[in-house]
Order: sequence, then structure tokens, then C-alpha cells
Amino acid sequence: MIIITTHKGSDFDALASLVAASLLYPEAKAVLPTSINANLKTFLAIHKDLFNLYSPKDIVFDQVTTLVVVDTHSWNRLEGMERLKDRQDLEIIVWDHHSEGDIETKRKNIRETGAAVTLLVKEIEKQRKLITPIQATLFLMGLYEDTGNMTFPSTLPEDAYAAGFLLDRKADLHILSTFLRQAYGKKQKDILFHMIQKAKRTEVSGFTISIAKMEVEGRIQNLAMVLQMYREIVNVDAAFGIFKDGERNKCMVIGRSNIDEINIGLLMRSVGGGGHPGAGSALLKDVNPDIIEKMLFELISGNQHSSVMLSDIMSYPVVTVTEDTMVEEVAMILRDLGCTGVPVEDKDENIVGVISRRDFKKVRKSKQMQSPVKAFMTRNVVTIHHDRSAMEAAKLMIKHDIGRIPVIKDDKIIGIITRSDAMMYFYDLLPD
Repeated sequence: MIIITTHKGSDFDALASLVAASLLYPEAKAVLPTSINANLKTFLAIHKDLFNLYSPKDIVFDQVTTLVVVDTHSWNRLEGMERLKDRQDLEIIVWDHHSEGDIETKRKNIRETGAAVTLLVKEIEKQRKLITPIQATLFLMGLYEDTGNMTFPSTLPEDAYAAGFLLDRKADLHILSTFLRQAYGKKQKDILFHMIQKAKRTEVSGFTISIAKMEVEGRIQNLAMVLQMYREIVNVDAAFGIFKDGERNKCMVIGRSNIDEINIGLLMRSVGGGGHPGAGSALLKDVNPDIIEKMLFELISGNQHSSVMLSDIMSYPVVTVTEDTMVEEVAMILRDLGCTGVPVEDKDENIVGVISRRDFKKVRKSKQMQSPVKAFMTRNVVTIHHDRSAMEAAKLMIKHDIGRIPVIKDDKIIGIITRSDAMMYFYDLLPD
């Protein structure tokens, strides 16, 4: 079975890319996450029967042989696909316009266009696939939404060409304007007024930044539109809104940038979300808005040194094993310690690898449990110097999809920084 899927909180570009990919892979099942944005929900209430869409719960994952991922290539942005993440026999194909992601595959179709559907429309034209007027309309809606009606700085000539191609295929601008219309009511006006009243402009690394924090009650639609208006009114290079919903104990973080030097999508990915160079968001739970603000300033300034160093928060002493330690013995150590991996050293105490539970999947036969760990360990070890910051450690964990990083001083391992250690810092849980 081949399935196609996209990111949680699906927007028009996600659905457009999903349907476009269905034309390129006609034997595949298009799996739409249950979490979709309000505009898309309204559109599907009327048009859903026109598209053959499945839910993640409809899929028998043991039968999946190929996974096509569109408009993202990050595992944590997919819904219900956890069972496929560690499948060694799974073929993965990616179509995405985001530069950041952790889904590894040789079949990547990635280019930083204004919209992901642009890439797929180009391939549809190349293969001379027929598209219906409603499909052309949906594709154009996805393109317009992600490019801000072709006004975002991330918009490229390819996007404009794709728009022309879709209009030539009878895309209906009336339908587009109906469903892409942003709701701007009293709630949105009140929030914008409150933000402007307390607006502060700060210069960071030569850029003008404004970060607005406020409490909201319940789910508020179109906060992204409010934030975009705020950025334009305050007239800054980049603006961020941190909206805390006390009832749900969650923070919605939204960013908008008008310059290439501040990549909002990359910033939002660093705090657990995603997006594009000019726009992005993240939904965080149980987190202090002041800590989020501090993280954003550190990320923008590129500050690699903060007042809290890794030596202050790392775990130590470090349990290590030698490269000749048997796999079975390491399995017992991991079980007794309750951890997921340990560093591997040579006889001179130089770190030469890391053995983790993930590596144990390489063990196929019982007799291999008596083999030395050097046969199964991961050799390309990501390390970090002891005087670096928790922020830099978190970036490395995100980039390499790892849960622990050895901390090095004078070429020797002195500690381990784990996801838990980093979260203790970021979520302000460190003891006084």
C-alpha cells in the first residue's frame, strides 16, 4: 500500500499538495490529518466528497510499503505515523518547500518555493496530467495562502508561473476569494488594540524586533492575520506573538518576518513548531511565556553563550562502555540505568561512538548479542563543548534527531546533555 500524508494543522497548501500528489501517485491513499485549520474545515464541509480522502485511523500500517510526505519532512509534524518512523523496509518520498526536517530518504523533492503545491504542479505539468477546474482552484488556493496572494518575500517566479498555469486550467477566483477570506471580528480587533498599546520595539543584531505577550481565553481564530497586521503597524523587521491560553495551559507562538535574514520557519522549528521563511508558528504546553521570549531573542541574536552553560545543567558522572563490550552486557546496563544510550570509548578513553536502543534494531540474530558493540554502535558522534549553551545543544538535537549529546572538555567526555536536561532549562524548572 502507498499512502500520502501531510502535516498536522493542515492548511490549504497541505491539502492542495495532498490532492496534487494523488494525481502523481494514483494508486496511493491520501491521508488527511484530523487536525486542520478553520478555513480548510469550512471548504471541506462543502467539497469533501470531491476528494478521496482517508483518516489515519483508516490505514492498516503493516500493509504500507511507501510513504509520500508533502508540505513537511518532519516526523513530529505528522499525525498517526509513529509506527512507520523506524521501519527499515519503508520507501519514503518527500515533496516539500521547507529546508528543515528530519525525515531521511534519498527521494527528496525539496525547493524553497513560496508554496509546496508549486513543486507538485510543475511535476503535473511535466507529466501532462489532466486536472479538473476544482482541483486547479484548490491548488491555487494553497499557492495563494502560502504566498500571501503572491506578496510574501518567499514568493518565487515558479509560484507565479504555477498560478498562471492553474488559471489556464479554469481555477475559479470567486471560490478562492470566498474561502480564503480572513475573519476579522471584535475579538481580533481587541487583541490587536491590546498588542499595539503595549508594543515595544527592540534592536537585535541590527534588526528591529517586537514580541507581544498576552493572555487569551479559548481558541481564537486568525491570530496569524492579527500578528501580520501588528508587524506592519509597528513597522518592524520581524514580530512575534505569544498567546497564552490559561484554560488549556498552552501557548501559541506566531512569527512574521519581512526580511530574508530572519527565517521564521527555522526559528519556530527550534522551539518545536515549523513554517516558512516569512511565517511560522508553534504550539507549546506547560511553558512560561517569558522563557519563550528569551529563547526567541537568543535565537535571533545567534547567541551561543548564555549565563547558563552546559556544565551547569548536564548529567554526570557519565557511564561509558568500551568498544569491545558485548551487546548483551550493554543491554543490561541500559535496563539498569533506565537510559536509552551510552557513549562508547576506546582504550585511551577517546569517544568513538554511541550505542542506543535504536542501534539494537540492527541486531537480527540472538548470537549477535555476544558481539562487541563496535559492530552496531553509531560512529558519527555529535558532541558539544562544555562552554556552549543549552540553546545550541537543543539545535543539535533537533538537527540530528538525537536525544543525548556527550559534553567534551580537553577532548574528554565530562558529561551528557539530554532532552530532559535541556527541557529543565527551557521550561524554567531549574532549582534556585
